[in-house]
Order: sequence, then C-alpha cells, then structure tokens
Amino acid sequence: MAGIGFGSGRARGAAIPHDTDLILILSVALPLAFVMGFIAMRLRLPAIVGYLITGILVGPFTPGVEADAELAPQLAEIGVILLMFGVGIHFSLRDLMDVRKVAIPGAVVQSTVATLLAVGITQLWGWDVRSGIVVGFALSVASTVVLLRALIDADLLDTAHGKVAVGWLIVEDLFTVLALVFLPMLAHDSSGDQDIAMSLVVTMTKVVVLVVGVLWIGAKLVPLLLVQVSRTGSRELFTLAVLAIAFGIAFGSAQFFGVSMALGAFLAGLVMGDSDLSHRAAEENLPMRNAFSVLFFISVGMLFDPAILIEEPIELVLVVAIVMIGKPLAAFALVGALGHPARTGLVVGAGLAQIGEFSFILAEMGRGLDLLPDEGYSLILAAAIVSITLNPMVFHLIPVAEAFLRRRRGEPEDSGERSPPEEAYPPPMQGHVVLCGYGRVGGLIAEVLDRAGTPYIVVERDRGRLEPLRARGIPVVQGDAVETSVQNQLSLADARLLILAVPDPFAVRRMAEVGRELQPGLPIVARTHSAAEWRYLEDGRVDDTVLAEYELGRAMVLRALHHLGLEWDDRSEPGVLPLYDGSSPASLQ
Repeated sequence: MAGIGFGSGRARGAAIPHDTDLILILSVALPLAFVMGFIAMRLRLPAIVGYLITGILVGPFTPGVEADAELAPQLAEIGVILLMFGVGIHFSLRDLMDVRKVAIPGAVVQSTVATLLAVGITQLWGWDVRSGIVVGFALSVASTVVLLRALIDADLLDTAHGKVAVGWLIVEDLFTVLALVFLPMLAHDSSGDQDIAMSLVVTMTKVVVLVVGVLWIGAKLVPLLLVQVSRTGSRELFTLAVLAIAFGIAFGSAQFFGVSMALGAFLAGLVMGDSDLSHRAAEENLPMRNAFSVLFFISVGMLFDPAILIEEPIELVLVVAIVMIGKPLAAFALVGALGHPARTGLVVGAGLAQIGEFSFILAEMGRGLDLLPDEGYSLILAAAIVSITLNPMVFHLIPVAEAFLRRRRGEPEDSGERSPPEEAYPPPMQGHVVLCGYGRVGGLIAEVLDRAGTPYIVVERDRGRLEPLRARGIPVVQGDAVETSVQNQLSLADARLLILAVPDPFAVRRMAEVGRELQPGLPIVARTHSAAEWRYLEDGRVDDTVLAEYELGRAMVLRALHHLGLEWDDRSEPGVLPLYDGSSPASLQ
C-alpha cells in the first residue's frame, strides 16, 4: 500500500511517486486534522477526538483518501518520543508528594483492579493471559491531557480535589514508564521459569544502569551544554540541541540497553527539567512536540478498524465499562476508604473515566511485540474515542452524584465537603492589578508592583513560574487567560488595572474584550509585536499598547544621541520615531 489515492475508480497511489508519501500525508492529514480538531473543540470535545477521527478517515479501513499505513508506526514513534520527553520535563515530584498518601496507594490498587478486570474478560474470549495484561495496562492509565482540560473546564484544577486527581495521574504516568520496561520481558519466549527470572534480572540491571547513568551524567553535562549553546544567541541551535538530547538519549537507550525509546525520552526530559533553562527548552520544543503529537494521534487512528464497532459490539461495551464504570467506582471506593470526602472521590473517578495517549503507547508497543492482537488494539482505540468523547459529560454529573449521596446520608446541602477556600481559588480582590503573563516582561512588571506595594494577581500557564510567587503568598492562577474558568478567578470587575504581558495576540485580544465587558472603564495596557495588531488594539480596545520593536528602537536612538552629545525633541519630529501619545504613528500607516 503506497502513497495516497483518491476514490475507488483508480489504483490507489498509481500516479504518485513513492518518495513523496510522507509529504502527502502531511499535506492531507494535517489540514484535515485542523478541521476535525476545530469541529471537536466547537462541540466542547477534546481536540484529540478530531485527530483520531482524521487518522480513521485517511486510514486503510475507510474509503476515499488512503495514507501509507507503513509510515504510521514511524510517525507514531516520533510522537511518542516527544510526548514522553515533554512528560519528563514537566514531571513534578513535589505535586506527587503533596498528595502521596492518597494518590500512591489509590493509583496502585485502582490500576491493579483495572488490569485484573481486563485479564478476566479477555480470558472469557479465549485470549492469552499476556494479551489481557497488555489490555489491562492500557485501560488502567488515563490521559493527563484530557484530565487537565476537564478540570479546567469544570473549575476544579486548583482545588484540593483536582490536586489529588493530578497526583493520581502522575503515579499512573510512572506506571506507564515501568510498563514500558515490563512489556519486552513479558514477550520473552521461554518456557523455563529460570530463564524468565534471568531475563528479568538482566533487564532490570540494564534499566538501573541506564537510569543512574543518564540522571547522574546528564545532570552534569546537559545544563552545561544548554548554557553554552544559549550564549551563542542562536535560537535554532538551541532548539536543535534540545531535540538532539531528546532523540539521542532515546535512541541510545534502545540501541545499547534494549529498552524502549519512550523510556529513554522520559529520562531525557527528567534531565532537561533539572536545568535552569528547562522552561526555555520546553517552549522552544513545544511547536514541534505539538505537531508530532497530532501526527501521533493521526497515526493511531490510521491503524483502527471501524468494523469492530459492528463485529464485536459486546466486547467493546465491556472494555468501555471497565474504563468508565470499573475504574471510577474503584477510585471512589478507595478515596473514601482513605478518609477523603466524597467529592474528592467523584472528581478522581470522573478524571479516570477515560484513556488516552499513554494507552496508545502501551497498545502500540504490545502490538509491535506480538503481545496484542489487532482486535485488541482496535478495542483499546475505540474505548479511547468513546471515553474521551463522553468524559466531559461525566464531569457534569458530579454535582448530581454529590447531591444524591448527600440525600442518601441525610446531610444538608452544604455539608462541608468542599475544599477549604484557601485550597481552591484566590480570594476576591478589589483595587488590584491583573497581570497576565509572568515571563521576562511580566517578571519585571511584578517586581515594580512589589516595590510599589500594589496588590496584584498573576495569570500564567507555566506552573514552575508560579511556585515562587505562591510561596510568597502572592495570588496566582495557573492556566490560559482565554479560558472562562481562569477569567472567573481574577475579580476583573473590581480590578484597578489590567496588564497583558503575554506574547500571544489571540490571548491579548480575548482578555482585552473580557476586561471591557466586565468593567468598561478598566485601564488596559498590552504588548504587541506587529503593526497590524498595534492598530487593532489601539482602536479603542486598550488604553496603552506597547509595540516592542518601536520601543526598543526609540530607547536605542535616545542612548545613541546621548553618547554623541546630541539632543532630540520627540515632539518636533514625530515621523522619525513614534511615541505612543494616543495618535497613530505615521510609520505604521
């Protein structure tokens, strides 16, 4: 099956050169993924659903456009490496330790229950025990991406319940890493227990040597290398260094230690996360990681056979039941047994009622090791699509389920099971400054506000940047400023000033509109990098707009004239270098 063909009236790929297969996949699949992802988001579904459907549409099992399925595993492998690398960079041991007493035992027991359920039903189907274990591993781990999106949409991310759910998934992520080590051993074709035990010892020894070597040597070399590269001032060289480290360690781990490249990529991310430049590394790598993550989901969809929905509906219902009923009930019972409120159990259970990217990674590896039949792979993918699609509805049922439990126990509506106020959102504020963005620009602004004694609240997506502020008692909100759930926490109607220091023009536009809606007279200061965006914002949408390049040029001119012993009157020559006095600079027309 080569190339991409259209329709059924000609041989697929007959007039298309074989060496353009990858280009054609990118040309057809990415635009279609954009359309399907956009439609999914408009329907308030995760974009992952759109990407998976794209893969199904261009796969070999559906009519019309057909992509080269032989390229799918390679694209998926690249996506896995970048996904696991990103998980390693953002892995937070602190988040895990904060909720370790419930997340660690809960995740261990819940994963065991899900795996045993999967082994049980696959035994009824006559499958090998090893296939059931792979299915169980894949069904036991939920998608961190889907969970975070659901928690944000439900205004639960910064609550005590949301923190437990996130910590729970961190433990499951670690299980995934261990499973990536265990699956090759499970595929060991030996009938002797002694040989299996020896293989286990050898494999675990290799893993220990790899982990210690990468973390010890990498912790010394990687930060030093990144500092030296950053001093060159070359952005593309820095990006190349990050990718070289990720793929180099991933490939070396597989080539010399016989483990999966996904495990090597995770270790590379851990090493990168210890560097002072980890935030920059994550930002520089983000566009490529996002692009190949999309290709990963497309590739997974290409390997899915929709016929299983008709041919084996009972099997699919059972698999979905494990994900959306078995796992949530087990989690709810465990959280209650560990002494936590019912609402925490409901939030954790709802968050676990789906499977996603790590399930695909495990299923793909099991398929490659001949541990999982194609039928099992399709069942896992179908369960993922169904559970991800229905997961937002599960979160909407949390208040209903909570009210039902209270009525059963005869408790009043306000039973005190909600999170303490200090654990949930920042307290309501008045006369404060809302600062969106805490990068290099936002950090300077915050420093000035601190010195002036002006109260402010910070909005930032990067959790690592917020931890020092949170430790100092400064109100912070983690998330994207364009999200309604984030905006609701900022007390914009009572704010004194809104500062938009984020580089994303879409976020700047949206926040400016929200600020005007909630408080028409709210002063707004924004940054921008383009003349077109400057004109848009200056048209009554914000009070002051800072165009970075012009402000930089103005400052350099003033300093240059100072060294030359000259003076320059800005007002006498407004066309030379514009000042932002409310008029439109001539050079921007």
